Amino acid sequence: MSNKTIKGTGTAMVTPFLANGEIDYDATKRLIDYQIAGGIDMLVPLGTTGENPTISNAERTRFLSFVIEYVARRAVIVVGTGSNDTRTSVAYTKEAYDLGANGALVVTPYYNKPTPDGVFAHYSAVAEVGLPILMYNLPGRTGLNMSAETTLRCSEIENVIGIKEASANIEQCMEIIRHAPQGFRLLSGEDNLTVPLIAVGAKGVISVTSNIVPGEFSRMVRFAIDGKFAEAKAIQYELYDLMRVMFIETNPGPVKSALAMMGMIEEHYRLPLVRMREEHRRKVREHLLQLESIVVEELQQE
Repeated sequence: MSNKTIKGTGTAMVTPFLANGEIDYDATKRLIDYQIAGGIDMLVPLGTTGENPTISNAERTRFLSFVIEYVARRAVIVVGTGSNDTRTSVAYTKEAYDLGANGALVVTPYYNKPTPDGVFAHYSAVAEVGLPILMYNLPGRTGLNMSAETTLRCSEIENVIGIKEASANIEQCMEIIRHAPQGFRLLSGEDNLTVPLIAVGAKGVISVTSNIVPGEFSRMVRFAIDGKFAEAKAIQYELYDLMRVMFIETNPGPVKSALAMMGMIEEHYRLPLVRMREEHRRKVREHLLQLESIVVEELQQE
């Protein structure tokens, strides 16, 4: 995967489960087909939205093998291989490489709170695997904001080709875009900032909301990348309330709830995640009903 492939709309895939706790592979097929029919460019399994902390090593291998084989090169596959143990992240990344993934999404180490030198050493070690690396700055989950200075330092590492930025700090993102080496890609990690960040040089998004409306989300991103900001802005505001309600509780609670309401998956989680509170479920349903024509149209096109 070259840095030119990192562009457009990536969907941070949920991991569907059955009532017995096992991974639901039939629902995974439905979800993949729905995303590809909607025109997304990248699929991102085994990330935060995929409940990766609760996926065992054996499950990772089977699930990733299944996804790569089923996608059959219809979309770019960027696998979540992050960990707060560098050795584990290296092992996950090597497995993704061996199974044929196109790249890896590697979150900054959480809980440990490494220094900037530690973050640099972490990404240097993971990048040695040889698979293209997309770094992931997610301070709301990791307790660590990777500064623009550290990101730019890491951008010089061979095989580190970009970053998913979820700090919600547009100024920080602009500093990265402005000073990064040629070809280094910044993708939005905040759905509701997708169009504004593309306007200042981002190359796309890895999205939660696109699980639900891949067609509309992809159209929005393509308009923005093509410089058609009036059209992109119209869709951004059309989807804005849905984007916001997707984070009314801990992700992936809202998006899994919405997909279950659409009949795409069964709504099951692995502890410590649980179903949303009923008042929040009602809000998710309300926003889906407001976009009912879009959702129904996309499902019919599947």
